Amino acid sequence: MVKEEKEENRGSVEFQVLSFTNKIWRLASHLELHKKHFSSRRDLRRLLGKRRRLLAYLAKKNTVRYKKLIEREN
Repeated sequence: MVKEEKEENRGSVEFQVLSFTNKIWRLASHLELHKKHFSSRRDLRRLLGKRRRLLAYLAKKNTVRYKKLIEREN
């Protein structure tokens, strides 16, 4: 039985990484305007760490999906 993967599987690592990437871009642009907003800066660091850990997990478990995701982000 072949399991079809939905285009927008919110639990997948790829979706989570892309979601974190979008949030990181939004927070980074927010911090350009509000340089002293330290709670946003803390949230940005937290998201960067989560994204980095997810990418490391994906690289270890499935290199093909990892390379596809990296190509998609660039």
